Amino acid sequence: MSLVKKFATVGGATLGSRIFGFARETLMAAALGTGPMADVFYAAFRFPNLFRRLFAEGAFNAAFVPLFAKEIEANGIDGAKRFSEEVFGVLFSVLLLITIVMELCMPLLVRFVIAPGFADDPEKFDITIRMAAVMFPYLMCMSLTAMMSGMLNSLHHFFAAAVAPVFLNVVMIGALFYALYTGAEPLATAWYLSWGVLAAGVLQLAVVYFGVLHAGISIGFRFPKMTPNVKRLLILAVPAAVTGGITQINQLIGQAIASSREGAIAALQYADRIYQLPLGVVGVAVGVVLLPELARALKGGALREAAFLQNRSIEFVMFLTIPAGFALWILSDEIIRVLYERGAFHEQNTLIVGSILAIYGIGLPAFVLIKALQPGFYAREDTKTPMRFSAIAVATNCATALTLFPYMGAPGIAVAEATAGWISTVLLFTTLLRRGHLTWEWALAKRTALLIVASAVMGVAIMYLKHYWAPSLASGAPLLTKVSTLGLLIAISIVIYFATAFLIGGADLGMIRRNLNRKPAPAKDV
Repeated sequence: MSLVKKFATVGGATLGSRIFGFARETLMAAALGTGPMADVFYAAFRFPNLFRRLFAEGAFNAAFVPLFAKEIEANGIDGAKRFSEEVFGVLFSVLLLITIVMELCMPLLVRFVIAPGFADDPEKFDITIRMAAVMFPYLMCMSLTAMMSGMLNSLHHFFAAAVAPVFLNVVMIGALFYALYTGAEPLATAWYLSWGVLAAGVLQLAVVYFGVLHAGISIGFRFPKMTPNVKRLLILAVPAAVTGGITQINQLIGQAIASSREGAIAALQYADRIYQLPLGVVGVAVGVVLLPELARALKGGALREAAFLQNRSIEFVMFLTIPAGFALWILSDEIIRVLYERGAFHEQNTLIVGSILAIYGIGLPAFVLIKALQPGFYAREDTKTPMRFSAIAVATNCATALTLFPYMGAPGIAVAEATAGWISTVLLFTTLLRRGHLTWEWALAKRTALLIVASAVMGVAIMYLKHYWAPSLASGAPLLTKVSTLGLLIAISIVIYFATAFLIGGADLGMIRRNLNRKPAPAKDV
């Protein structure tokens, strides 16, 4: 299967999840707006979500996949099964211990880490503690899910792992529908959502477990033992966990700072959901597919193929995310108005969340490029270098957010996250280039510049059309009119971008063929 087809498989499943996520956030905005219960729920959910990234997605996509691929190549499926059971025993035991400790320490965690600003409001503080306690076991489910997803990706079974997140959104949408149907109070709605998160974690684990069974591997429980393979995994996983969770770490820092101002946490979350669509569809797909592909090429000594895969991934990312970033920047208010402005979500909320989304649009190409660049380190079992860069990015994010928040409010936190993203991207790119793990292509650089020009042409067209159609996109316009106008505007923008990109040479049929081919034409390395 070609690289782009694999991207499309994972990206398509992720797109489905993100669409359900939009539906969830739309219902959430109608039910809770940016009120105190929205702040409480998002604050409580952020912590298990952070640990999910730290201990699950980041660590296991970075550390587990190359080692699992090596086991398959060296010892076949039986060796990979044995390695998986060793890891499962240790991971399950560690997660159980972490969950117990975190549940006991939850009041301290909320006071000093999750939402320090809630300490002055005893009711919000108490509810946040209890909701975080209900949702924290989600971490255990999702960490085991991530391990099995890594197995599936290494075995080239991408769909089950990619589609599993849909169940979180489906369960939460069901909870919101029930709350809206029964006219539940905001507090009751938040509780329905909290229990829904836990139930969804169990469902997601079940989906990937049956996927692994279908792939031909059954996992039994082994008493935890520090075998050489497990030790190697932990050495790689600890820095990878920090690096993989960089976005969540930055968001947790932003949340802690934003908790001092009511509505700021929810505003950041609503904007985050929008830019997660291109980040998830493109960035996650590239990261998930590229890592096992690079690991396979490097283990086989195919260095040229590895360089080709890395460059084609960057090419694919730039082709899609540069125009997406322009569109989010220019259409931020209109997108928020159509998706969220109803019920408890008012016009003033649209202006705040829209300004945050515009800033995230500027950072979008960086956020996605990080997903395409990190596998270049992980596939070579180097997880420490990205961790050091992540530390620099986190320090930058923290200092910038603390500086800007008193003056700009929640948009200042978005500026800090975007700045940290671009710094991390530049560090990753230049280091790969300096080490010779990334091949500089002047043709790719030229195409990237031309794609920026094509996106700018598209941006000018968007600004003209949205001004011309302003009455149909205004707050007072009927919902159907706003939706159809925004949809038409986006469709025209896509046509303009693609036409301009192909006309001026930012994209061509050769680029499409390069991305559809599995590997480059040059002879195999010897």
